[in-house]
Amino acid sequence: MAMHRLTNRNVLSVVLAGGEGRRLHPLTGGRAKPAVPFGGHYRLIDFALSNLVNGGFRRVVVLTQYKSHSLDVHLSRTWRMSTLLGNYVTSVPAQMRAGKRWFLGSADAVFQNLNLIRDEHPDYVFVFGADHIYRMDPAQMLEQHMETGAEVTVAGIPVPIEEASAFGIIERGSSTKIEGFAEKPDDPKPLPHDPTKAYASMGNYVFTADALVRMVTEDAELEDSAHDLGGDIITRAVERGVAHVYDFFDNDLPGATDRDKGYWRDVGTIKSYYEAQMDLVEPEPIFNLYNSDWPIFTDVRPYPPTKLLASGQFGPASVTNAVLANGVIVTGAHIHRSVLHSRSRVEGGATVSGSVLFDRVEVGEGAVIRDAIIDKGVVIPPDYQIGVDLDADAERWTVTDEGIVVIPKNASL
Repeated sequence: MAMHRLTNRNVLSVVLAGGEGRRLHPLTGGRAKPAVPFGGHYRLIDFALSNLVNGGFRRVVVLTQYKSHSLDVHLSRTWRMSTLLGNYVTSVPAQMRAGKRWFLGSADAVFQNLNLIRDEHPDYVFVFGADHIYRMDPAQMLEQHMETGAEVTVAGIPVPIEEASAFGIIERGSSTKIEGFAEKPDDPKPLPHDPTKAYASMGNYVFTADALVRMVTEDAELEDSAHDLGGDIITRAVERGVAHVYDFFDNDLPGATDRDKGYWRDVGTIKSYYEAQMDLVEPEPIFNLYNSDWPIFTDVRPYPPTKLLASGQFGPASVTNAVLANGVIVTGAHIHRSVLHSRSRVEGGATVSGSVLFDRVEVGEGAVIRDAIIDKGVVIPPDYQIGVDLDADAERWTVTDEGIVVIPKNASL
């Protein structure tokens, strides 16, 4: 069957966007994790959706659950496609079709929404996470899945061995078949040729549709199951010999550079989220937002352009290695290695370094912001300091072990 016919008629994409995101607190205190802002004007979910849409897979359901209002609004404002060819991105809240309960896990989320698969009659189903930063052409993964005859194919990537316990770890044989799988093991098995790394699941899957329906239905009947796609569904598929791996580094993406090829970050913690933002401000970005051959789509509001001003008292604005979104105004301030989201303002004599300012953050004259994430609507008073005295910051705000200060949305300083 031709690939172009599959992309238009025979594939359904399911994006899992129902997790609480506890490790990203306080950024997830009032919003779903996939709705967390990123990179100036994006949301985390925009990356998974852009990959699917760019790849030609335009029948997409987004399964939501916790604190989903801002995510639902973003999807309705942004992800509208022509319906002439049956294209859509739609939010599907927890419907409790299997009883009055929330999703018990990612596999249960699919099980509770099997009506979506039965209504669409796809041959294949993508199941993607909603909170990773990367570019990928899913069509190439689907092509391998079809060629191998697998029931499920898992996207895999090497990760540092010290971080591997946070992922499902894959043991690959001489072919693409997965020989072993362990979900978040305490002692992850390193790659045979590189003991510093392990082979991790990216949390992106493609299933043959009939196999997915059978797997999650069987899983729903097991009382001792955690109802997790990785720990339960993939583990049993490996035991049956029907699970294969797709190597992310084999993905040949239009417009990719040698530096950003194979880039993928699971931004599940404040540390990883912060580091992914800082990746954007490198002179030669580790993750390149400017690849017009594979754009990341989002809702760009009609805000005015960025404006840099000189101040009579403080002199001209100084901006180095920074990302500034629409509506940002910097007046006689110093910005270095930082990401400023829409409509944030920094006044004269202030310094912002190694930091992320969300929408409508205002930084007063002479304030100092270092290694911080400031959520929406926070007003920093003149001469206020953040990230200078971490002990004082920790008395009021979240401070990570790495010294990143996080101030929640609309906090009063």
